[in-house]
Amino acid sequence: MSNIDTPNAPDTNEADQDSAIHEARLWRDNGWTARVIKNEDDEGWAVAMIKDGESEPALVGPWTMGRDKKNPKPLDTPAFHTLVKTASEVLRRHEQQLHADLHKSVTVNTANASITVTLDIVPDEDDPYALLAAQDEAGDQLAEVRVAANFKLTRSSAADWIEAEYRKPR
Repeated sequence: MSNIDTPNAPDTNEADQDSAIHEARLWRDNGWTARVIKNEDDEGWAVAMIKDGESEPALVGPWTMGRDKKNPKPLDTPAFHTLVKTASEVLRRHEQQLHADLHKSVTVNTANASITVTLDIVPDEDDPYALLAAQDEAGDQLAEVRVAANFKLTRSSAADWIEAEYRKPR
């Protein structure tokens, strides 16, 4: 991402967030703010998409020059809707990745059953930890223990835990 100058950043008070703004370089509507900004890295322009209540943009991307090849193309309804859709998708993918990083699952087939072992990381600032749990095929919980947040869940570590009769791993 490029270094960008964001003068006149949108106010975050509720009155501003509730009112729609449809200007050439600032468009606020439906919980989003699009701001066309000067790109400091080159001569062009960029657009920053900020979701209401957030301090950082969800998306910053290049913006088209206007006909005079000097000023940016003005924002309009179709462009804003496209930007909202793109920024929402970026946030959705980020949330999916965060979920995948915090929630792991493996299935271990034993002689008697198929057991699903999950690891749910709780990223607490002061005391991060994880919950290691086992469920049988019917979804009934067989065990749950608290482990270090950096516990590595693999098929092998899950099988070892099952073999150890669900005693807390070291």
